[in-house]
Amino acid sequence: MSQAEIKVYYAPFCPYCGWAKQLLESKNVAFTQINVNDDPEYRQEMEQLSGRTSVPQIFIGDTHVGGYDDMAALDDKGQLDPLIAAG
Repeated sequence: MSQAEIKVYYAPFCPYCGWAKQLLESKNVAFTQINVNDDPEYRQEMEQLSGRTSVPQIFIGDTHVGGYDDMAALDDKGQLDPLIAAG
């Protein structure tokens, strides 16, 4: 089964970041983790792509999902799995 590319911009010790990763792991999907504290360029990239400064920022394919709450809301509506499968 193919899946969309998933990127999670995160910071260590961020509980919402951990919850976002747990939700994706529970779906057994591959995702790339980008630690915005590793390099200021990662944070700048995240802010340019998302228009937001908070973490996590989650991208599924070409779609900016938003943060953990946004992704959890999509999951609750049954819209997350089709978005992931659209890859």
